[in-house]
Amino acid sequence: MPDVSVRLATTADRPVVERLWLMFRHDMSEFGGLLPNADGTFRSDRLHMAFSEPGWAPYLLTSGDRPAGFAFVRSLTAPTRVLNSFFVVRGARRARIGLHAVLEIAARHPGSWEVAFQDANVAAVHFWRRVATEISGDAWTEDRRPIPGRPELPPDVWISFNTPGKTYG
Repeated sequence: MPDVSVRLATTADRPVVERLWLMFRHDMSEFGGLLPNADGTFRSDRLHMAFSEPGWAPYLLTSGDRPAGFAFVRSLTAPTRVLNSFFVVRGARRARIGLHAVLEIAARHPGSWEVAFQDANVAAVHFWRRVATEISGDAWTEDRRPIPGRPELPPDVWISFNTPGKTYG
């Protein structure tokens, strides 16, 4: 099992998650051709919602005593939960930290899940298919949906699966 801890992020963790958010948005800018704002930041509405809106849960991933990533879950009170944003720092990738974190988060919120990513992000394509298979075997689906308000962008890929809430590891 990888050296990873997954816990709900608190307001005290927010500065760390904000810095991780910049890394995440920087990574994602490759797939949408987005540049940072004039002040060097990126759009952060999901970051703010994760810490302030009902039905959202921000998780901080750590490896030992160091931050390794984050996950934002939304729609916790809806029939289907959405893994809205997920990030593992480059130095922690390919060590099963991301897989372990998603399995643990999904087990904490049993039921139906969806996660979106871009076809152009080849690593994400492989990762999310592996996650869905690990959780649901071959009982998961994949479809493409247009991005609301962004007809110039290719559609997002959405993977849907169910988790019974068992412990993984």
